[in-house]
Amino acid sequence: MDDQKYKDLKLGERGAMISIVAYLILSAIKLVIGYMSNSAALRADGLNNTTDIIASIAVLIGLKISQRPPDNDHGYGHWKSETIASMVASFIMISVGIQVLTDAIPSMFQGRNESPDMLAAYVGVASAIVMVGVYFYNKKLALKINSKAVMAAAKDNLSDAWVSIGTAVGIIGSQLHMPWLDTLTAIIVGVLICKTAWDIFLQASHELSDGFDEHKIQLYQEVITKLDGVKGIKELKGRNYGNNEVIDVVILVQSTLDIRAAHDIATRVEKVLMRDYGVYDVHVHVEPNYEKVKR
Repeated sequence: MDDQKYKDLKLGERGAMISIVAYLILSAIKLVIGYMSNSAALRADGLNNTTDIIASIAVLIGLKISQRPPDNDHGYGHWKSETIASMVASFIMISVGIQVLTDAIPSMFQGRNESPDMLAAYVGVASAIVMVGVYFYNKKLALKINSKAVMAAAKDNLSDAWVSIGTAVGIIGSQLHMPWLDTLTAIIVGVLICKTAWDIFLQASHELSDGFDEHKIQLYQEVITKLDGVKGIKELKGRNYGNNEVIDVVILVQSTLDIRAAHDIATRVEKVLMRDYGVYDVHVHVEPNYEKVKR
């Protein structure tokens, strides 16, 4: 299983590289055209894409480090490197988002007399089309290799497409004698950057602090208690190592069973969770059940 996991991580690098190339080209075009056309919204969108470059690079680095096998001081492997990289990226993204807001908000109160050139709107529409294409590619890849990081990148691609559409709408609206609409769009883009960064931070910090989906805990508890030989569950915990789920469970079995029979039940629990639910590793501890436990 480890070999396949490492191969999937290697394949996931392709999605990160495609995102990096797309963001490099689009951010450069948007920043240049944004300054040439006097569009605050397009410049903000370009800065948004620069944060996406950093985030994609962080994902790429995380994927590469996660492929390292366990060593003397990383007995569980380097799977969490991907999550750490995401948290670093969130800090960088929120700093850029705040910078966009501090530049745009004063402009709103100062007022603007000139509307940006329509070329900026065309760039926004073209950028949205490109990012939708990148989104579908990364989404397909994420489903193929079951990668949360690549799927998160795909969702970011889609959100960037919507931001570019919003940018184009703001610029077009400013042509209707409402130049302030371009600045308002820049503020909205800044807020979206900060929100995306906050969402990434929350998810990364939740996983790094060994948080786990409560609904999955309940599901696994129901699955385990229905298996033959399991008389109850004393404790069930879960944690994530990158995209890998690890489950620790203490099951109760009939107290008169010999050690081989109890071991067979524990093995059955491991196989079901790993085979049917994609759990990476299951640690089962067996304890005797001296009382009748209702299931």
